[in-house]
Amino acid sequence: MEIPAGCIQGLLGSNGAGKTTLINLLIGKLKPNSGSISIFGNTSRGDFSKKIGYMPQKIALYETLTVKENIEFFARMMGLYDRKSRKLSVQNTIETVKLEETVNKPVFKLSGGMKQRVSLAISLVNNPKLLFMDEPTVGLDPELRAYFWTYFRQLSKSGTSLIISSHTMDDAINCDKLGFMKFGHIIANAAPNELLKIAGKRNTSLEKSFLHLYRNTV
Repeated sequence: MEIPAGCIQGLLGSNGAGKTTLINLLIGKLKPNSGSISIFGNTSRGDFSKKIGYMPQKIALYETLTVKENIEFFARMMGLYDRKSRKLSVQNTIETVKLEETVNKPVFKLSGGMKQRVSLAISLVNNPKLLFMDEPTVGLDPELRAYFWTYFRQLSKSGTSLIISSHTMDDAINCDKLGFMKFGHIIANAAPNELLKIAGKRNTSLEKSFLHLYRNTV
């Protein structure tokens, strides 16, 4: 599987299909038993770790710290050591994700949707060229989900590549390319409309096409 610059690559599959495992391999959290991974032409994680962003499936924030303190902490963790540049990056990210009204609130006082927004901000604070997102819209209301996708598309147009795992068709249909996963294998990877043709189900929904591919692939 190759992912070009500016592409929104979706990973769709049932629970246990391997979506999170694949992302963990790509970000260097796990080591592959076989095969190879190349990001920006490099196979060493140290060469690209500062160029990627990661939004995990489960919210991983410090509940007693404020929104701004969380973003600043993770900015330092991502290598933004210069105080002046870090301050600018944190402020720009807060404005981009529209967190100005909650910036001084401790995280434990935020709703689930707002915590998701803070997680998104953290994944963006180092201005990544490649963004990994593990089910980023789970639990979001329709309005916030639409906002996330509007921003994902803006990132894509700016040249940032996104890899987004999901098990919802609402997310899947918005991707440029969609990889169907089953038992750790990608059984098909193409634009959503192309997948309808691959499944031989041109006059049906993407969901039914996925089920057709899933049931007819060993």
